[in-house]
Amino acid sequence: MSDQKLTLVGAGPGDPDLITVKGVKALEQADVVLYDSLVSKELLRYAPCAEHIPVGKRAGKSSVPQQSINQLIVEKAHSKGHVVRLKGGDPFVFGRGFEEIQFAQAHGIPTEVVIGISSIMLPGLYNIPLTCRGVNQGFSILTATSADGEVSGEVSKAAKHASTALIFMGLSKLDVVVAHYLKEGRGDLPVAIISNGSLAEAQVIAGTVDSILDEASDQKPASPALLIFGEGAAFATQSNQLSIKKHKVA
Repeated sequence: MSDQKLTLVGAGPGDPDLITVKGVKALEQADVVLYDSLVSKELLRYAPCAEHIPVGKRAGKSSVPQQSINQLIVEKAHSKGHVVRLKGGDPFVFGRGFEEIQFAQAHGIPTEVVIGISSIMLPGLYNIPLTCRGVNQGFSILTATSADGEVSGEVSKAAKHASTALIFMGLSKLDVVVAHYLKEGRGDLPVAIISNGSLAEAQVIAGTVDSILDEASDQKPASPALLIFGEGAAFATQSNQLSIKKHKVA
């Protein structure tokens, strides 16, 4: 058995090629991999000798409770050695990576973090600038859904003040988000929805605050989806969508 350790690895936003080299090296050294639902299973090929354990964690779906994941990390570290916790995007951006690190450390397990490419970067794949000279000089990042499942109070703040807002976990609450923007008189603000970003089945829906509900009703984007409310969304395109190629890992 290798030394007890937890390595928290960001798997990137979906495309398996977007994991970091350091993340791959961690997987190659893993004894156990605990992976989320949104993580590409292709990445598990980098850890052929490790135990692979799915632990859910997908919005709107049944999932393993966080406390159970925390306990599993500790149990597997004690019994097997090196645990890699493979999380979608970056572990510290709308994930619960910090809680997992704290729990492991409280039980005497050394920890390491390998940052990942966050879904925050997805707009660039579809020609949407988060900042653009002469258009906007900043952006806000928020979740539409609070811990209790209600609409986050950050949504109303963004509708009032954000030049560009990236909204996670907001597809099911799109009507409420739009209502906040309409209340602030921003009906002509460009909006884009990126569904399954970076994957072959990615879908980009563009419109304005006034039209995006009708567009979404017609085109039916799937989760996970990222909402972009801001002038840069007017440039949305699928022309530079990534092509996902199946590959074998030696």
